[in-house]
Amino acid sequence: MDRELLRQVLNYHGPELLSLLRAEQHDNPDFRGLLPPPGTVLEPPRGALQPPAACKERTSLDTEIKRFIAKKADLLFAHSWRPNGPLSETIEENEDYYAVMPPLERFMEVPREERRELFFQDIDCGDIVIGKITSIREFGFFMVLICLGSRFIREISDLEITALCPLRDVPSQSNHGDPLSYYQTGDLIRAAVKDVDRYHEKLTVSLYSSALPPHLCSTKLGVITSDDFPLHYKRSMEVANTAETFEEVLHRSPGFGNPSLVEYLAEKLGISESNPPSLLRSLQIKNFNEEDFAPALRKKQSESWALKCVKAGVDYFKVGRHVEAMNEYNKALEIDPQNVEALVARGALYATKGSLNKAIGDFEIALENCPTHRNARKYLCQTLVERGGQLEEEDKLVNAESYYKKALSLDETFQEAEEALTKLRKHMQVILYFLFI
Repeated sequence: MDRELLRQVLNYHGPELLSLLRAEQHDNPDFRGLLPPPGTVLEPPRGALQPPAACKERTSLDTEIKRFIAKKADLLFAHSWRPNGPLSETIEENEDYYAVMPPLERFMEVPREERRELFFQDIDCGDIVIGKITSIREFGFFMVLICLGSRFIREISDLEITALCPLRDVPSQSNHGDPLSYYQTGDLIRAAVKDVDRYHEKLTVSLYSSALPPHLCSTKLGVITSDDFPLHYKRSMEVANTAETFEEVLHRSPGFGNPSLVEYLAEKLGISESNPPSLLRSLQIKNFNEEDFAPALRKKQSESWALKCVKAGVDYFKVGRHVEAMNEYNKALEIDPQNVEALVARGALYATKGSLNKAIGDFEIALENCPTHRNARKYLCQTLVERGGQLEEEDKLVNAESYYKKALSLDETFQEAEEALTKLRKHMQVILYFLFI
């Protein structure tokens, strides 16, 4: 059970949720130790976007949310939701793996006052902020915040949030007696939040890594360049200039097309595909068969779709439309790269077209995937012998011999390979005889 998360939920939804939780979870021993004692006065939620009193529809929805949380609380706050290891609170932005988007407020009309209030509700000591120095005094310097560098992403550049970096939190530079003499107005600074005054909406920051939590201690604090801005902020500036919609930015992001996107994000969030968490109590049991989970179902679907492409390719092949047949076989292998039938069919087409090395490659992969596949073994042996014959004609007798031997190692009873090998060896003996006469 996450006490801090539960506290935030209670502070947001208030006493009504607390009473519902007590009613719904009174038999849950974990919650008896977590819930505040009766008569506890909850602190008012800061930054919560409370619905207007006159908005009955919104109030009704809020009530439904409270009921849902109360009924599902033992699942929402269960230990099983937590990943095996701690989630990183750094903003790891890699657009090759997933779509890096600007803050959502960039595409919405959220009142400035509400965004500012929500910022001071969520910002905490140890968070990383990036800003620009606006003035330098004898006791430190002031900076106006531009964006965030850890935990969460927000659009704050227009909120005019200032932070003070006191002299005691400015490391001395080797060539500067006065630590502040190293800095100039307009410098871009990456700093760690050291203190938050939520009531007066004031921040104090530090340039010492000791102000960072352990998992962020390697982050470089101090002067940075515009190249060091987080990618989400750069994207936000692009949107400000182009007025693109959320969908347009999403679809042009390289990571959005990553076929492993879901698996990557699920791993980052600590969600297992073979044991997915669920808020449906009937799905909380652990004894599902592996074939019932998404990876196995996707594999079956891919195999089925690939076989349809193979069948279409075979139909094209029978009527001599080899280009269309090859396209279907390639499509099947894009869907299911290990599909044995597609590999065998494509190998046969390669052999028909005279591309024997490519055919041998496909047959070998097919046989590796399914050692008992009769056609894969049969066609591979035939193609090896045919390739051996080509090498004989090129007077590459040793290479030809290796192909015949390989065919016999796959099928000791393959008469064509045995006859070709016997004939080749007699030919080689004759050549050796005349060389040494």
